Amino acid sequence: MRKPGKPTRSNKPARLQVFISHATADKWIAKVLCEKIDLSGAVSFRDDRDIKGGDDIPDEIVKQIKASDEVLILLTPQSVSRPWVLLEAGMAIARRKRIVPVLYHVTADPIPAMIKSKKAYHLNDIDRYFEELKERIKR
Repeated sequence: MRKPGKPTRSNKPARLQVFISHATADKWIAKVLCEKIDLSGAVSFRDDRDIKGGDDIPDEIVKQIKASDEVLILLTPQSVSRPWVLLEAGMAIARRKRIVPVLYHVTADPIPAMIKSKKAYHLNDIDRYFEELKERIKR
């Protein structure tokens, strides 16, 4: 997999990559988000789809967060306090990645403090995120 932003042999930059952080219970929503991201011209990474048998899961997650340009965090009642989601958010913050929280049936109260300062989108308004993503891809 090419690293986003790195020139390829043809000197074209690789496509923008979006890491999807989600709880297993929200896999269907994460799958739909990935499909829309991929259709927008970016590349999505989702652990349950992209980590292969025998891969070291924590190593691959760290590698893919490093390679990603942004991290979309799907916050739902199932994910808002999941250790992996919080760990992935922390890694993204430490690496100064763009963090895009997407809220589904969750209010601001349970959102971890490290994510609360980020502009969030409600799932019903996710089209706004995809419009902005397309603009970032053009740059």
